[in-house]
Amino acid sequence: MTVFNAKTDRIKELAVKFHFRITELEKIFDKPTNVYIDFANVISWQEKLNWHFDIKRLKQLFDSFSNVKKVSFYYGTLLGDVKSVSTLAEVRRLGYSVNTKPVKIMKLSIDVSSISVNSTEIIKQFIRPPLLKKISVETVEFLNKRIKELNQQGIMYLEDLKCNFDVEIGRDMLLDYHGNHVDNFVLWSGDSDFHDPVKQLLSEGKKVVLFATVRKVSRELNDLVHDGLYIYEIQKIRNFICWPREIEPEKQKGLK
Repeated sequence: MTVFNAKTDRIKELAVKFHFRITELEKIFDKPTNVYIDFANVISWQEKLNWHFDIKRLKQLFDSFSNVKKVSFYYGTLLGDVKSVSTLAEVRRLGYSVNTKPVKIMKLSIDVSSISVNSTEIIKQFIRPPLLKKISVETVEFLNKRIKELNQQGIMYLEDLKCNFDVEIGRDMLLDYHGNHVDNFVLWSGDSDFHDPVKQLLSEGKKVVLFATVRKVSRELNDLVHDGLYIYEIQKIRNFICWPREIEPEKQKGLK
């Protein structure tokens, strides 16, 4: 049986006002549960949501449920960046199980000096093939001219930060299933790469719940709803996990 014991006075107050949300979470955390947060994926939702995740309040909410045994936090380390290092130090202090690795910095050339004005050689790095095929020659020429202007300003490449944890998270979920007596798996991500481990867990009779938001869940994961995957809209618990100044009490009442 899930035991809810609010870890802070704020959670206790919100639990009274939004008791139906606590009831929903109690049903999700009805057995031993591990949580897996793909944080780079999660923070990318903030622009759409128009509010911010508070990692301290998020952990306090999880800690209020006795069946939540571990909360794993996956996020890359940008070496030499003070904010990156301090963020991960804070996450550890809050009691998350931290999984990190160096962020790779990819330098993508945008030097158009050696290509024709109607070439897609440079822009194909940034535009997926199906869309690129639909772009007119005039648009390609326009983009190359704009890139040339950047070159004239001395900008010859762009930096793309890359740090993917899909393999690590999928592996950890399956390891926890086989060795750690976990019944429920709560994944904070919407990436299609999780299709296979999630499908395997569902086929083994495990409960898998995806915490995500509308239009941020891949088609591959949405398809698993038919196999038992439950998708929980995180806006339902906004008031529990957002920055305190962004709390909007009345808005949660209408969410189903």
